Amino acid sequence: MATIAERPAPSTATRPKRKKATSLSERRPSFVVYGILIAFILGSAFPFYWSFLVASHDDAEFNAEEPLLPGGNFFVNAGRVLDTIPFWKALGNSIIVSGTVTLSVVVLSTLAGFAFAKLRFKGRGPLMVFVVATLAVPTQLGIIPLYMAMAEYGWSGTLGAVIVPNLVTAFGVFWMRQYIADAVPDELIEAARMDGCSMIRTFWHVCLPAVRPAAAMLGIFTFMMSWNDFLWPLIVLNADNPTMQVALEKLQSGYYVDKTLVLAGTTMATVPILIVFLVLGRQIVAGIMQGAVKG
Repeated sequence: MATIAERPAPSTATRPKRKKATSLSERRPSFVVYGILIAFILGSAFPFYWSFLVASHDDAEFNAEEPLLPGGNFFVNAGRVLDTIPFWKALGNSIIVSGTVTLSVVVLSTLAGFAFAKLRFKGRGPLMVFVVATLAVPTQLGIIPLYMAMAEYGWSGTLGAVIVPNLVTAFGVFWMRQYIADAVPDELIEAARMDGCSMIRTFWHVCLPAVRPAAAMLGIFTFMMSWNDFLWPLIVLNADNPTMQVALEKLQSGYYVDKTLVLAGTTMATVPILIVFLVLGRQIVAGIMQGAVKG
Protein backbone atom coordinates (compact mmCIF):
# COMPACT_ATOMS: atom_id res chain seq x y z
CA MET A 1 0.00 0.00 0.00
CA ALA A 2 1.51 3.26 -1.11
CA THR A 3 2.01 6.01 1.39
CA ILE A 4 1.23 9.63 0.67
CA ALA A 5 4.43 11.59 0.34
CA GLU A 6 4.67 14.53 2.63
CA ARG A 7 5.37 17.88 1.13
CA PRO A 8 8.78 19.21 1.97
CA ALA A 9 8.75 22.25 4.22
CA PRO A 10 9.55 25.41 2.32
CA SER A 11 13.04 26.60 2.86
CA THR A 12 13.76 29.84 4.60
CA ALA A 13 15.26 31.15 1.37
CA THR A 14 11.96 30.88 -0.52
CA ARG A 15 9.73 31.89 2.42
CA PRO A 16 8.47 35.49 1.98
CA LYS A 17 9.78 37.90 4.54
CA ARG A 18 7.28 39.82 6.63
CA LYS A 19 7.76 43.50 7.12
CA LYS A 20 8.51 44.41 10.66
CA ALA A 21 5.61 46.30 12.18
CA THR A 22 6.48 49.81 13.16
CA SER A 23 5.09 50.98 16.49
CA LEU A 24 3.63 54.42 16.96
CA SER A 25 6.52 55.38 19.20
CA GLU A 26 9.03 54.62 16.39
CA ARG A 27 7.29 56.77 13.80
CA ARG A 28 8.81 60.19 13.35
CA PRO A 29 6.87 63.24 12.20
CA SER A 30 7.89 64.58 8.84
CA PHE A 31 9.50 67.95 8.22
CA VAL A 32 6.15 69.27 6.99
CA VAL A 33 4.57 68.58 10.38
CA TYR A 34 7.43 70.31 12.19
CA GLY A 35 7.18 73.24 9.77
CA ILE A 36 3.45 73.66 10.38
CA LEU A 37 3.91 73.47 14.16
CA ILE A 38 6.70 76.05 14.09
CA ALA A 39 4.57 78.35 11.92
CA PHE A 40 1.65 78.08 14.36
CA ILE A 41 3.92 78.75 17.35
CA LEU A 42 5.49 81.82 15.73
CA GLY A 43 2.09 83.13 14.61
CA SER A 44 0.64 82.69 18.10
CA ALA A 45 3.61 84.27 19.88
CA PHE A 46 4.01 87.23 17.51
CA PRO A 47 1.20 89.44 18.99
CA PHE A 48 2.65 89.07 22.49
CA TYR A 49 6.15 89.79 21.18
CA TRP A 50 4.91 92.86 19.30
CA SER A 51 3.18 94.17 22.42
CA PHE A 52 6.37 93.74 24.44
CA LEU A 53 8.42 95.27 21.59
CA VAL A 54 6.32 98.43 21.49
CA ALA A 55 6.12 98.62 25.29
CA SER A 56 9.90 98.50 25.60
CA HIS A 57 10.46 101.73 23.64
CA ASP A 58 9.73 105.39 24.10
CA ASP A 59 6.66 106.68 22.24
CA ALA A 60 8.57 109.35 20.29
CA GLU A 61 11.27 106.85 19.37
CA PHE A 62 8.71 104.31 18.23
CA ASN A 63 6.79 106.82 16.11
CA ALA A 64 10.00 107.92 14.41
CA GLU A 65 11.02 104.41 13.37
CA GLU A 66 9.42 101.04 14.11
CA PRO A 67 12.18 98.87 15.64
CA LEU A 68 12.55 95.12 15.28
CA LEU A 69 14.32 94.44 18.58
CA PRO A 70 13.13 95.23 22.13
CA GLY A 71 14.46 98.30 23.88
CA GLY A 72 15.17 99.03 27.52
CA ASN A 73 12.19 101.23 28.38
CA PHE A 74 9.68 98.55 29.43
CA PHE A 75 9.99 99.03 33.20
CA VAL A 76 9.67 102.79 32.79
CA ASN A 77 6.42 102.33 30.87
CA ALA A 78 5.26 99.74 33.41
CA GLY A 79 5.79 102.30 36.17
CA ARG A 80 3.75 104.82 34.19
CA VAL A 81 0.94 102.26 33.95
CA LEU A 82 0.97 101.78 37.72
CA ASP A 83 0.79 105.56 38.20
CA THR A 84 -2.03 106.07 35.67
CA ILE A 85 -4.54 103.36 36.63
CA PRO A 86 -5.26 101.32 39.79
CA PHE A 87 -3.48 98.34 38.24
CA TRP A 88 -3.13 96.14 41.32
CA LYS A 89 -6.74 96.65 42.38
CA ALA A 90 -7.94 95.89 38.86
CA LEU A 91 -5.66 92.84 38.74
CA GLY A 92 -7.04 91.54 42.03
CA ASN A 93 -10.62 92.11 40.91
CA SER A 94 -10.03 90.30 37.63
CA ILE A 95 -8.38 87.36 39.39
CA ILE A 96 -11.28 87.08 41.84
CA VAL A 97 -13.92 87.35 39.12
CA SER A 98 -12.23 85.12 36.56
CA GLY A 99 -11.13 82.50 39.11
CA THR A 100 -14.56 82.25 40.74
CA VAL A 101 -16.40 82.16 37.42
CA THR A 102 -14.02 79.55 35.99
CA LEU A 103 -14.31 77.24 39.00
CA SER A 104 -18.09 77.59 39.12
CA VAL A 105 -18.57 77.02 35.37
CA VAL A 106 -16.35 73.92 35.34
CA VAL A 107 -17.99 72.32 38.39
CA LEU A 108 -21.61 73.15 37.57
CA SER A 109 -21.25 72.40 33.87
CA THR A 110 -19.67 69.03 34.62
CA LEU A 111 -22.47 68.16 37.05
CA ALA A 112 -25.15 69.25 34.60
CA GLY A 113 -23.42 67.50 31.71
CA PHE A 114 -23.25 64.27 33.73
CA ALA A 115 -26.96 64.52 34.52
CA PHE A 116 -27.95 65.16 30.90
CA ALA A 117 -25.65 62.43 29.54
CA LYS A 118 -26.09 59.58 32.02
CA LEU A 119 -29.22 60.10 34.10
CA ARG A 120 -32.72 59.29 32.88
CA PHE A 121 -35.36 61.79 33.94
CA LYS A 122 -38.52 63.21 32.44
CA GLY A 123 -38.06 66.13 30.10
CA ARG A 124 -34.32 65.60 29.66
CA GLY A 125 -34.37 66.05 25.88
CA PRO A 126 -36.53 69.22 25.70
CA LEU A 127 -34.60 70.78 28.57
CA MET A 128 -31.28 70.16 26.80
CA VAL A 129 -32.71 71.67 23.62
CA PHE A 130 -33.77 74.74 25.60
CA VAL A 131 -30.26 75.09 27.08
CA VAL A 132 -28.65 74.90 23.64
CA ALA A 133 -31.23 77.33 22.19
CA THR A 134 -30.13 80.02 24.66
CA LEU A 135 -26.81 80.16 22.81
CA ALA A 136 -28.63 81.83 19.92
CA VAL A 137 -29.75 84.76 22.12
CA PRO A 138 -27.32 87.71 21.90
CA THR A 139 -25.83 88.72 25.24
CA GLN A 140 -26.57 92.39 24.57
CA LEU A 141 -30.33 91.75 24.71
CA GLY A 142 -30.12 90.85 28.39
CA ILE A 143 -27.96 93.73 29.58
CA ILE A 144 -30.80 96.14 30.47
CA PRO A 145 -32.99 93.66 32.43
CA LEU A 146 -29.87 92.20 34.05
CA TYR A 147 -28.71 95.64 35.17
CA MET A 148 -32.18 96.36 36.58
CA ALA A 149 -32.04 93.07 38.51
CA MET A 150 -28.57 93.85 39.91
CA ALA A 151 -29.73 97.32 40.98
CA GLU A 152 -32.83 95.80 42.63
CA TYR A 153 -30.67 93.37 44.63
CA GLY A 154 -28.25 96.15 45.60
CA TRP A 155 -25.32 94.51 43.82
CA SER A 156 -24.62 97.31 41.36
CA GLY A 157 -21.01 98.44 41.66
CA THR A 158 -19.87 95.21 43.35
CA LEU A 159 -17.99 92.21 41.98
CA GLY A 160 -21.00 90.01 42.71
CA ALA A 161 -22.85 91.67 39.85
CA VAL A 162 -20.13 90.40 37.48
CA ILE A 163 -19.75 86.95 39.05
CA VAL A 164 -23.31 85.75 39.68
CA PRO A 165 -24.72 86.07 36.11
CA ASN A 166 -21.79 83.98 34.78
CA LEU A 167 -21.73 81.14 37.32
CA VAL A 168 -22.79 78.62 34.64
CA THR A 169 -22.96 78.82 30.86
CA ALA A 170 -25.02 76.98 28.27
CA PHE A 171 -21.90 76.31 26.23
CA GLY A 172 -20.21 74.69 29.22
CA VAL A 173 -23.17 72.39 29.85
CA PHE A 174 -23.36 71.39 26.19
CA TRP A 175 -19.58 70.85 25.95
CA MET A 176 -19.39 68.62 29.02
CA ARG A 177 -22.55 66.72 28.11
CA GLN A 178 -21.16 65.78 24.71
CA TYR A 179 -17.80 64.74 26.14
CA ILE A 180 -19.24 62.70 29.02
CA ALA A 181 -21.63 60.88 26.69
CA ASP A 182 -18.68 59.58 24.65
CA ALA A 183 -15.91 59.27 27.26
CA VAL A 184 -17.76 57.55 30.13
CA PRO A 185 -19.37 54.16 29.27
CA ASP A 186 -22.74 53.33 30.83
CA GLU A 187 -21.38 49.94 31.89
CA LEU A 188 -18.74 51.64 34.05
CA ILE A 189 -21.36 53.67 35.88
CA GLU A 190 -23.57 50.60 36.35
CA ALA A 191 -20.63 48.65 37.75
CA ALA A 192 -19.89 51.44 40.23
CA ARG A 193 -23.53 51.53 41.30
CA MET A 194 -23.60 47.76 41.77
CA ASP A 195 -20.51 48.05 43.99
CA GLY A 196 -22.46 50.32 46.31
CA CYS A 197 -21.31 53.77 45.18
CA SER A 198 -23.76 56.61 45.54
CA MET A 199 -24.43 58.81 42.54
CA ILE A 200 -22.17 61.59 43.80
CA ARG A 201 -19.34 59.09 44.50
CA THR A 202 -19.82 57.63 41.03
CA PHE A 203 -19.51 61.11 39.59
CA TRP A 204 -16.43 61.90 41.67
CA HIS A 205 -14.48 58.64 41.22
CA VAL A 206 -15.63 57.49 37.76
CA CYS A 207 -16.76 60.47 35.71
CA LEU A 208 -14.50 63.28 36.91
CA PRO A 209 -11.12 61.59 36.22
CA ALA A 210 -12.27 60.65 32.70
CA VAL A 211 -13.36 64.17 31.74
CA ARG A 212 -10.30 66.03 33.06
CA PRO A 213 -9.06 67.08 29.57
CA ALA A 214 -12.46 68.53 28.63
CA ALA A 215 -12.78 70.27 32.01
CA ALA A 216 -9.31 71.80 31.62
CA MET A 217 -10.15 73.05 28.13
CA LEU A 218 -13.42 74.52 29.38
CA GLY A 219 -11.52 76.17 32.24
CA ILE A 220 -9.04 77.81 29.86
CA PHE A 221 -11.81 79.04 27.57
CA THR A 222 -13.93 80.34 30.47
CA PHE A 223 -11.00 82.11 32.15
CA MET A 224 -10.06 83.86 28.92
CA MET A 225 -13.64 84.94 28.23
CA SER A 226 -14.11 86.22 31.78
CA TRP A 227 -10.71 87.94 31.86
CA ASN A 228 -11.33 89.72 28.54
CA ASP A 229 -14.95 90.66 29.29
CA PHE A 230 -15.31 94.41 28.91
CA LEU A 231 -18.90 95.51 28.24
CA TRP A 232 -20.72 94.15 31.30
CA PRO A 233 -18.05 95.16 33.87
CA LEU A 234 -17.91 98.62 32.27
CA ILE A 235 -21.66 99.03 32.78
CA VAL A 236 -22.17 97.54 36.23
CA LEU A 237 -18.95 98.46 38.09
CA ASN A 238 -17.86 101.80 39.47
CA ALA A 239 -14.85 103.68 38.14
CA ASP A 240 -12.92 103.12 41.40
CA ASN A 241 -13.57 99.36 41.39
CA PRO A 242 -12.74 98.20 37.84
CA THR A 243 -11.60 94.95 36.34
CA MET A 244 -8.42 94.79 34.28
CA GLN A 245 -9.98 95.42 30.87
CA VAL A 246 -11.98 98.42 32.14
CA ALA A 247 -8.85 99.86 33.74
CA LEU A 248 -6.80 99.41 30.56
CA GLU A 249 -9.40 101.42 28.67
CA LYS A 250 -8.41 104.46 30.75
CA LEU A 251 -4.93 104.34 29.23
CA GLN A 252 -6.19 105.44 25.82
CA SER A 253 -8.67 108.13 26.77
CA GLY A 254 -8.24 111.49 25.05
CA TYR A 255 -7.20 112.62 21.60
CA TYR A 256 -3.62 111.37 21.78
CA VAL A 257 -2.94 107.69 22.47
CA ASP A 258 0.46 106.70 23.81
CA LYS A 259 0.88 103.30 22.19
CA THR A 260 3.84 102.33 24.36
CA LEU A 261 1.83 103.00 27.52
CA VAL A 262 -1.23 101.09 26.29
CA LEU A 263 0.74 98.06 25.15
CA ALA A 264 2.80 98.04 28.34
CA GLY A 265 -0.43 97.65 30.29
CA THR A 266 -1.67 95.06 27.82
CA THR A 267 1.53 93.03 28.17
CA MET A 268 1.29 93.11 31.95
CA ALA A 269 -2.36 92.04 31.81
CA THR A 270 -1.55 89.09 29.51
CA VAL A 271 0.82 87.40 31.97
CA PRO A 272 -1.94 85.85 34.18
CA ILE A 273 -3.56 84.27 31.10
CA LEU A 274 -0.23 82.70 30.11
CA ILE A 275 0.18 81.28 33.63
CA VAL A 276 -3.31 79.77 33.60
CA PHE A 277 -2.72 78.31 30.16
CA LEU A 278 0.54 76.68 31.27
CA VAL A 279 -1.08 75.18 34.38
CA LEU A 280 -4.24 73.89 32.71
CA GLY A 281 -2.38 72.89 29.55
CA ARG A 282 -0.43 70.37 31.59
CA GLN A 283 -3.72 69.00 32.92
CA ILE A 284 -4.97 68.51 29.36
CA VAL A 285 -1.86 66.57 28.35
CA ALA A 286 -1.89 64.53 31.57
CA GLY A 287 -5.55 63.63 31.11
CA ILE A 288 -5.03 62.59 27.50
CA MET A 289 -2.02 60.44 28.39
CA GLN A 290 -3.86 58.85 31.31
CA GLY A 291 -6.69 57.84 29.02
CA ALA A 292 -4.37 56.62 26.24
CA VAL A 293 -1.99 54.46 28.31
CA LYS A 294 -3.38 51.17 29.52
CA GLY A 295 -1.61 49.02 32.03
